[in-house]
Amino acid sequence: MTRALGDAPLAADVVLVGPDDLLNGIAARSRVGVGAWGAGRGTETGRDAGDPDRVREAGLLSVRSIERAVWLARAGEVDAVVTGPVEKRALHLAGYPYPGVTELLSRLTGDTPTAMMLAAGALRVVLVTTHIPLRDVPHRLTTDGIIAIGRLTAAALTRWWGLATPRLALCALNPHAGEGGLFGDEDERILRPAAERLGAAGPLPADTVFVKALGGAFDAVLAPYHDVGMTAVKVAGFGKGVNITLGLPFPRTAPDHGTAFDIAGRGVADPGSMRAALELAVELAQRNRSAG
Repeated sequence: MTRALGDAPLAADVVLVGPDDLLNGIAARSRVGVGAWGAGRGTETGRDAGDPDRVREAGLLSVRSIERAVWLARAGEVDAVVTGPVEKRALHLAGYPYPGVTELLSRLTGDTPTAMMLAAGALRVVLVTTHIPLRDVPHRLTTDGIIAIGRLTAAALTRWWGLATPRLALCALNPHAGEGGLFGDEDERILRPAAERLGAAGPLPADTVFVKALGGAFDAVLAPYHDVGMTAVKVAGFGKGVNITLGLPFPRTAPDHGTAFDIAGRGVADPGSMRAALELAVELAQRNRSAG
């Protein structure tokens, strides 16, 4: 965070929220503490993974930080929220059994319907399903569910990106969009009716839809499962991607990578994705405020 904020001036007043002892020395307009973390007791990489109490403590501090940031946003004290990577195991040990921060944010804002968007340059991808086993994806996909995600996407593209008529594409589930039923019937039975009702293109095969989106044909692609969407974004802009939560009353962004415990404490982490998340949060907050 220090390096991301120090790369260049940011067109925003920054309020840091987190453990008091970790915020010291980071330039910001103000700081809101949620407790103290203390010195690490784990391996030389800084990971305390072998100590469940320490992992639980990390999860509690993470949730307290997010709760306080959401409170500030809902009270109108801040215009957007940017979160850092959070280990899901820590959340679970702390008593918050959510698949990820997106679902936690939904709960904290009154069970608001949300969706996860990943953006890298011209490519925007929205996940229809997120952190579930691949074997469960075909059973979780429904026409109504895809339509709901598509509508959240279109609304965000209009309000936060200023696109009057968003162009959506739906990525197929099966190879070659099922090849007329030879490789599965989900694309014709579930995905195509959703695309028609949304006025979206598709379902289009995964090996072409993202290339078309990168070329400017679509404003966002709806991806039926996690890894097909994540892979496309990370190949398009590894180290520069941003995670955006759609559906919230305020913009929330985050870097598109995980906690990287293997390099923790070594001072070699690339701040590019965090910087991109900060800059996009400023941009979206300005448009959201203008929209009223």
